[in-house]
Amino acid sequence: MNGIININKPKGITSFDVVRIIKKTLKMKKVGHTGTLDPMAEGVLPICIGKATKFAELIMSEEKVYRAEMKLGEITDTYDIEGEITETFDFSHVTEEEVIKVVNSFIKTYEQIPPIYSAIKVAGKRLYEYAREGKEVEIKGRKITIHNINNIEVNLPYIKFDVKCSKGTYIRSLCFDIGKELNAGGVMTSLIRLKSGIFNIEDSVEISEIEKKDIQDNIISIENIFSHLNELNLNEKFSKLVSNGVVIKDKALISSLEKNKQYRVYSFEREFIGLGELGENGFKIFKRYS
Repeated sequence: MNGIININKPKGITSFDVVRIIKKTLKMKKVGHTGTLDPMAEGVLPICIGKATKFAELIMSEEKVYRAEMKLGEITDTYDIEGEITETFDFSHVTEEEVIKVVNSFIKTYEQIPPIYSAIKVAGKRLYEYAREGKEVEIKGRKITIHNINNIEVNLPYIKFDVKCSKGTYIRSLCFDIGKELNAGGVMTSLIRLKSGIFNIEDSVEISEIEKKDIQDNIISIENIFSHLNELNLNEKFSKLVSNGVVIKDKALISSLEKNKQYRVYSFEREFIGLGELGENGFKIFKRYS
């Protein structure tokens, strides 16, 4: 069994818990998720099965859409409501108009500082490990992009909004940054991932009481995941070469291809080989399926 299933992760369990449930249900070892959701978060969590695990990194790089809620008036060490309160603020000066203006001001590309309670590695250790040990560590900003924010609802001290963002964005940090800009503090109180790449919450499968048949009926092939890419069918000669890792420079092939464009590549027997790209040195498979 090879492909991806779009799971609707509930609150209260980790992304790894979902992977463990799928592994147990299918009695398979090769199962992995495509981007961690915190235990308090819920929503879309694509799970790769079998050969699809090779493509997890590519799927993780897609844009995400979330429905977030935050609360003004306090800061916690985790940047969410489940953490220890480290500071409280008076937010009586904040108006609905100001909230909308500030929230919209984050539609941009900027250097976001991740929370100390996160899985990012610094010098070989997860940031949350430093936090639990009470050790200070320099956290560098990471360039992220907030593409859009809409459906803003203001019911102070609570603010809700939908956000479309790039890979690597921490919504907890976004809530913290909004609270800081308002000079009122801010913590995330809930988070639902509505979309991850082509996967959306309307088509997701509930993890509770899931059975093998549910997975089989809802699994999506890697070919379908990358159906937006142009298809490239190779003859017998080129099929054997690319399957052996050879970079093709033959004009009989590359003259019809666009540089730095990704292709779904098939053998002369119509077997899916993987994803290929024409670079400066020729055409090669950069992500192999077979």
